[in-house]
Amino acid sequence: MSEYTGVASPGPSAAFFDLDRTLISGSSMFSLALAARAAGLVPARQFAADARKALAFTLRGADDDTSAGVRERILGAVRGVRQDDVIALNSEIIPRLLGRIRPEARHLLDRHRHAGRATYIVSASPRELVAPLAVSLGMTGGIGTISEVVDGVYTGRLAGPFCYGEGKVDAIRELARWEGLDLAQCYAYSDSASDLPMLHAVGHPVAVNPDTKLSRAAAANGWPIVVFSRRTKSVIRRTTTAVGAVGVAASGFAAGWRLAKRTTV
Repeated sequence: MSEYTGVASPGPSAAFFDLDRTLISGSSMFSLALAARAAGLVPARQFAADARKALAFTLRGADDDTSAGVRERILGAVRGVRQDDVIALNSEIIPRLLGRIRPEARHLLDRHRHAGRATYIVSASPRELVAPLAVSLGMTGGIGTISEVVDGVYTGRLAGPFCYGEGKVDAIRELARWEGLDLAQCYAYSDSASDLPMLHAVGHPVAVNPDTKLSRAAAANGWPIVVFSRRTKSVIRRTTTAVGAVGVAASGFAAGWRLAKRTTV
């Protein structure tokens, strides 16, 4: 086994990281559900349903998830809740998620940053959670799902394309247009076959703790497959040599919020 380090490549680029089971172990939505339940924002029955779905995701990933099912889980989690109340939960949720960031992911973020490449979280989780988490990690920004808000309350409907599957590709392409990024020089990291569109959209895709379908696709395409654990890292297969690591200084929550507003998610 050898260490996954890679070689930086030239040109304007960024590294895009899926959140759940890639940057962090488990599900960010479960942390949101826990905090919302503790704050009395969701009834016990809804919390139990959300917990079961999050546990299933933690155990098997998104192999069997449909886009509609994921969308309903994300939007339904905040339906009828005030946006200010959800944002207030970040004081509890963000430290919890920071404690679950995989050590190997932190190492990759540092390498991307030191090499001058921008870093972004791209996740189906709510923008209100993703953007501040990215800032807390010193990343350039976070792109997440934008839910419709009417009179300060989430309606359970989207306010733009869903940041999942092809929706992630729409988001990073829009960002690339704004920032002058060359996607052929960009990197993407994910554990799930649901992110195959995003992985195919960049020049340097990496499968992290991949589910079965993604593992097969990575092998067929010659993509690196790496295993991130909580404490140690091992590379189980390295099938390409042109894989780099790089990043850009953090911009702060306001920048992350502006980024989310001007992207298509």
